[in-house]
Amino acid sequence: MERFRGYIAGLGTASGTRLVVGHWPDSPFGPFTDVMVENRFGSRLLLAPSETLARYVSATYTFDAIDVVPVSAYLGDGRLTVDGGPLRLSADLGGVTLLGRMLESVPVPLAVHPLWLQAVNPLARLIVRGVRTAGTTGDRLEFYGVRSIRRISAAACFWNCQDLGPLAPVRPPVRFGFSSVPARPQILAVTTTIAARPAAGERGTAWKTAITRMPSPSGPIPVRRASNQAANSSRSGLADPG
Repeated sequence: MERFRGYIAGLGTASGTRLVVGHWPDSPFGPFTDVMVENRFGSRLLLAPSETLARYVSATYTFDAIDVVPVSAYLGDGRLTVDGGPLRLSADLGGVTLLGRMLESVPVPLAVHPLWLQAVNPLARLIVRGVRTAGTTGDRLEFYGVRSIRRISAAACFWNCQDLGPLAPVRPPVRFGFSSVPARPQILAVTTTIAARPAAGERGTAWKTAITRMPSPSGPIPVRRASNQAANSSRSGLADPG
C-alpha cells in the first residue's frame, strides 16, 4: 500500500486548457508537486519533477507526452502558486464548500479507509459528476479520501508566457484516469491510497497488499528531460484547506 497525503487542485481556463495540480507534502517519494494538463484538443501532458515520478505516475494515469522539469509550489495565505517548466499558475482560494464542511465532520481514519471509499463511491458519482472515490487503473487499485474542499475563486495561468485566460469550469472532464476532478474549480485536501490489484482468484483485502512498481502497460514511456534540471522544491507555508 502506498499513501500520498496532500492536495489536488483542479481548474479550467477560458482557452480550454484544464489543469490538475497534485501537491504532496507527504508521499513515499518525499514532498513533490506534479501537474497534469489537458488542452482543448484533448492532448494530455504530465509535468513531473523526476524520471522516477514520471514513470510511477504514468503507470497509473494516461498521457500523450511527459516532460521532466523542475516543479515547485507554494500553498498558504489563501493562495496556490505553481512554477513548472512552461507553466506559471497563481490561484486564489475561497472558502470551504458545503460538501467540504460535511467531509470535515467524517473522522479521518474512516474518511481515508478503502472500505469506506468503496462503499461511498456510488454516492460520490451521483453528488459530483465525473468524480470517483475508488477504481482500478491497469494493475493498481486507487482510493481517494477527500477530507476538505475549498473553492478556487480566481486564477492567473500562463503557458510559455501566454495567458490562458480567466478561470473556467473543468469542462469537458479530464481523462487521465478513471476519475475526473469536480467541474467547479476547487482544491481538495486528500489522501490517495494506491495498492496492487489482486491476481485472479486471490482472496483477502486489497489494501493490505504491498505494491511494487510496475511498467506502463503500453511499454517504455517517452520522457523528455528539461536541460539544467533542478531538484523539485516545496516551499514552506503549507495550509490545510480544512
